[in-house]
Amino acid sequence: MMPDPNFDVSVNLTRESSPDQSAADVVIVGLPQQDSLPTSLNEFDQIGNGWLTRLQESGQIGGKRGDLTLLGVPSNEGPKMLLVAGLGDAVHHRSDAFEITAAAIRSLLDRPRGCVEVRVAEQFPAEHHDAIVAGAMTACEGQALYRSEPSLKLPTQIAFPGVSQDQLDRGRTIGQSINQARRMVNEPPAVLYPASFADAVTELFEGSETEVEVWDEGRLAEEGCRAILAVGAGSARPPRLVMMRHNGGGDEPPIALVGKGVTFDSGGLSLKPSEAMMDMKCDMAGAATVVGVMHALAKIGVKRNVIGFCGLAENMVSGTSYKLGDVIKTRSGKTIEILNTDAEGRVVLADTLDVAKGFQPQSIVDLATLTGACMVALGRDVVGAMTNDPKVLSGIESSASIEGELMWQLPMFRHYDEQVKSKVADIKNIGDGRWGGAITAAKFLENFVDGQPWVHLDIAGPAFAEQPKAHRDAGATGVMVRTLLRWIEEQA
Repeated sequence: MMPDPNFDVSVNLTRESSPDQSAADVVIVGLPQQDSLPTSLNEFDQIGNGWLTRLQESGQIGGKRGDLTLLGVPSNEGPKMLLVAGLGDAVHHRSDAFEITAAAIRSLLDRPRGCVEVRVAEQFPAEHHDAIVAGAMTACEGQALYRSEPSLKLPTQIAFPGVSQDQLDRGRTIGQSINQARRMVNEPPAVLYPASFADAVTELFEGSETEVEVWDEGRLAEEGCRAILAVGAGSARPPRLVMMRHNGGGDEPPIALVGKGVTFDSGGLSLKPSEAMMDMKCDMAGAATVVGVMHALAKIGVKRNVIGFCGLAENMVSGTSYKLGDVIKTRSGKTIEILNTDAEGRVVLADTLDVAKGFQPQSIVDLATLTGACMVALGRDVVGAMTNDPKVLSGIESSASIEGELMWQLPMFRHYDEQVKSKVADIKNIGDGRWGGAITAAKFLENFVDGQPWVHLDIAGPAFAEQPKAHRDAGATGVMVRTLLRWIEEQA
């Protein structure tokens, strides 16, 4: 079974209310945390002679952020149900539009429904309306891809009154792109492996202006990508390198997005225990994020030059696996001493970054589920950021703040350089002991950018969630798709 690169949630999105108001199964309305009902709820309040006012006064409905109350409408006319979604205080950010809408839609997916109208546009600035649509889209995608009976019962239509067609189209694209990344991560490793990943990307961009180039194991050998080949040597499924070129910015130097794509990580000869291996299909989330961003750029038609790179390998165990003590000469000529085969992502990225560097980009951003150490430092919900160029990172941080995606900078002091130096090669693929593991991993990668402006984003924590939240399922999250899209669009 191959992943479907052209999937979409089977929901018709529209900006128009149903001509027959009785056809709407549910209308979602926003309720701010204030003393009285907003004017947007007056028409519904009047249906039942002030029923919503009475419910609010008695504390049965509230505007606290996260409150969701589903009510039967006391009338034979109009919608059958009303879902009151608490908006919290009066300051509503873009991330609120995304998450509140997503949580409201998710709460309705327990049973089949017809038309659902999302009437929250007037509660948010027009420039946030695409986030309302994107949130609704992501709510309709989950990790239960192979259940005989779908766990999510999708409505036949979602309407967004008050949202312009441009914002509807943009929100749809952003939602699709996030879901594209999530779907690739959630696919089982027997379905998504280096070759099938490359095939899915090729098919995804077929007919678009995005140029896709795939290097198979023969081309990787010709190019001297011995690091990628070493990591994939233990698998029956050979590695790949995928490049996606979005040419929207004329003669300007491109932005390079580089994603770690270890489609399954057993740890190699440094074998992981079973508990640590169960979700290692997610170790290609960096590459999937790059695909999601490139999909959004193509669909929106962003006027920038961007090249996406995905280094793809399976880290498996066999008689041909790379070994502890091996020394690998990378594409750049630098040599790596292998002291732990479970520190494989940085080895794959060594060659992938070198390929990206050859296109003389204005900046390089890599994304990788790279270290458990980053999760120890920052928890499961925060992206760790490391850089050699504070100005580039500042722009990404600004975009992340607007989109509500959490990230935090870790230091890159020269002191850490010594910890990745090898006695027998140029560098080694692990630091000295347990301490500062996320930073020493970034220091390893820094050896392969040769001073070009570069940001490393360790997404090990937020890329894959063990537990669901109100606004999204457990499993893949699509973190950083929104942030990087905004950052690329806002480049001067």
